[in-house]
Amino acid sequence: MDYTIEEVMKYIEEEDVKFIRLAFRDAYGIQKNISVMPGELKKAYEDGSPINARAIAGFEDCPFASLYLKPDLSTMSILPWRPDNGKVLRMFCNVYTPEGKVYESDTRAILESAIEAAREAGIDFKFGTESEFYLFQKDENGNPTKIPYDEAGYMDIAPLDKCENVRREISLTIERMGLVPERSHHEAGPGQNEIDFHYARPLKAADQMTTYKMVVSTVANRYGLTADFSPMPLPDKPGNGYHINIYAVDRDGKDVVKYVAAGIIEKIREITIFLNPKDASFARLGNSLAPDKVNWSSAGESELIHMDVYRGKTRVELRSPDAEGNPYLVYALLIRAGLYGIEKKLDLPEELSAEAEFLPGSRKEASKFALESDFVKQYIPEGLLKEYTKA
Repeated sequence: MDYTIEEVMKYIEEEDVKFIRLAFRDAYGIQKNISVMPGELKKAYEDGSPINARAIAGFEDCPFASLYLKPDLSTMSILPWRPDNGKVLRMFCNVYTPEGKVYESDTRAILESAIEAAREAGIDFKFGTESEFYLFQKDENGNPTKIPYDEAGYMDIAPLDKCENVRREISLTIERMGLVPERSHHEAGPGQNEIDFHYARPLKAADQMTTYKMVVSTVANRYGLTADFSPMPLPDKPGNGYHINIYAVDRDGKDVVKYVAAGIIEKIREITIFLNPKDASFARLGNSLAPDKVNWSSAGESELIHMDVYRGKTRVELRSPDAEGNPYLVYALLIRAGLYGIEKKLDLPEELSAEAEFLPGSRKEASKFALESDFVKQYIPEGLLKEYTKA
């Protein structure tokens, strides 16, 4: 919902808001923030609030010493775990140069550019997510361990599933912040969980993922636990995936998601470094039903893209990404690859083709594909590409 600055200032006064977090993301999608007092918000909205650019991962080569955060008022949300007296309000921000221009490596702005390209092409994209995480115990000093919170398995119930109360509080907290979790359950690994979200438009879906990770970590900490989204927290157990369900229709409401899937298949090796940016990402691929080939299927278990038809609608699920990826870059590149598939009217390859190529098997190989890709260079600024592909 769009708000004017006057409406926001009135809300702040009525709700006894005393601190405002201006949140943004580094190159890898890790949330950063500064806090301002209510009296400073209007100035931040109009002129921006300065940050030390070169202290932020991925911004080190910025030609400016300072960049400026400008809040998106539509994203305001009270942090429900903070005190009721003197509330804390969080807003997502875009990053600007001292000249008032969008900073080219602001990943939220990169996604907004892709969304605008889709709008001009008459394509409506939405993304739904299925994101997994482990809950680990802490030691007597409060430091994280690799001891799972329980030994339950896939969709087990209490008392085997000790994580149920944590998932419930996460879901209720997220709901209080205006998001809509669809369902949650225990996953296959010990202490492993999954919470799914309905389809949302790309920018909201990316903001939602950022909020989700923050809430999961915060609630886990309140239970004396550590949440771990990394791709392979335990070497002999299932990894954590970040499965993305994709919806796409044209101006006439016609389903074009098969073209989108074909475009993603065509470009997936070139964009893998952004979907799977860590060394551990490649330990997950090819293990525990995670894909390692560029293929699709309606009936398999370890395909890159799972596709089926339910109630007359095609559902496309991309299964390779993990939560180390920056959701703003991930969605931007999926939109761009999807638009490529639509423009070229690409056909899907044969289902589970024996000739399917392998996904990159290492970060080094994924970096090579990206560095040699004209497609990637067209949409990812040089500084970000350098950051993601550095040795």
